Amino acid sequence: MISVGHQHDGHDHEHEHGDEEIIVLTDEDGNEHEFSIVQVIKVDEKDYAILLPMDGEEEAEEAVILRIDQEDGEDILVEIENEDEFERVAEAWEELLDEETYDEETEK
Repeated sequence: MISVGHQHDGHDHEHEHGDEEIIVLTDEDGNEHEFSIVQVIKVDEKDYAILLPMDGEEEAEEAVILRIDQEDGEDILVEIENEDEFERVAEAWEELLDEETYDEETEK
């Protein structure tokens, strides 16, 4: 897992990869890492991006959650430093996953 800090003023570029949107984030050491945007959720009137790190062409198992802030009229991705805020967003994401799993099971 990479450390995502405030120096990540967003993404260098983005492009479509199949049905997924892929973004490239640069870490504090200048290394580029690809992430697929799984979903954008709203918690407490703020938007958060749920990202999965890409390992080659495959997605990793552990999601990364970043807050979407505005800077100079552009969206930037920012690490969530407040533990309570992170927990609220992680819980909301888990609830969405549980609902999707339930919906898939009831459709069978």
